Amino acid sequence: MSISTQAETRGGRITPEPPCLLEFRNIRIVYDNAIEAIRDVSIGVPEGGIVALLGSNGAGKSTLLKAMSGILYTEEGVIENGTIRFRNEDVHRLAPDELVRRGIVQVPEGRRVFPALTIDENLQMGGYTRTSAEARDRRDQVFALFPRLFERRDQIAGYMSGGEQQMLAIGRALMTGPVLLALDEPSLGLAPLIIDRIYEVIVKLRDEMKMTVLLVEQNAQRALDIADYAYILETGRVVLDGTAARLSANEDVREFYLGVSGSGRRSLRDVKHYKRRKRWLS
Repeated sequence: MSISTQAETRGGRITPEPPCLLEFRNIRIVYDNAIEAIRDVSIGVPEGGIVALLGSNGAGKSTLLKAMSGILYTEEGVIENGTIRFRNEDVHRLAPDELVRRGIVQVPEGRRVFPALTIDENLQMGGYTRTSAEARDRRDQVFALFPRLFERRDQIAGYMSGGEQQMLAIGRALMTGPVLLALDEPSLGLAPLIIDRIYEVIVKLRDEMKMTVLLVEQNAQRALDIADYAYILETGRVVLDGTAARLSANEDVREFYLGVSGSGRRSLRDVKHYKRRKRWLS
């Protein structure tokens, strides 16, 4: 069931979900005219919420973000069917720079800062679509969210730690004034304390700045802790979706993605060698 059809009961009243800001409708994506990476996927991202895309390597999570950002062509990927809609307009044929101007901004996996530039210069590059006054305001917001970047604003980015580079990558994306911020594996390779800080910022973006966040993660527990809704992908298909609370309580999700069963936490080796229950695809 799509998120756009969900409704929640509060005090005997049906409260509809907020309208979808971004929708993937029956998307099929193929690489090199041969490899089907995404098959008939429909996903809704409501305005002002955090939606998580969960799944193992190769499930298709990053491919969806590349399609949304208009950069599939760099890897010979093509949307062969379906549409991507943002604010009720088809956007899957737009160029990457036009998508950024409309407010769709992605922080790619691996951070990818400009290593030869300072922190300040990296942020200036992120604010190129904004006026000088807007860029100054957004720079102040970034420094408020990440005080460490302010302390080291004159440091060359290539000499920063992985956690600092991830903060900078998020900060540079925020300089564009995104309406929807997509984060691809923001916790990858980082120390737990740094992950805590980054996830605190993601929650602030939703709660205080009213930003919509699409979060791609392999760390399912961390993502479900802050997400409003989540989709689980396997081999290019959505096999399960629901509110974060519902998925966290789901027996299959707990066993196969959170590593917890009735007898306690299972080893990663055990989890990776599960046989998916048929009812997931029913």
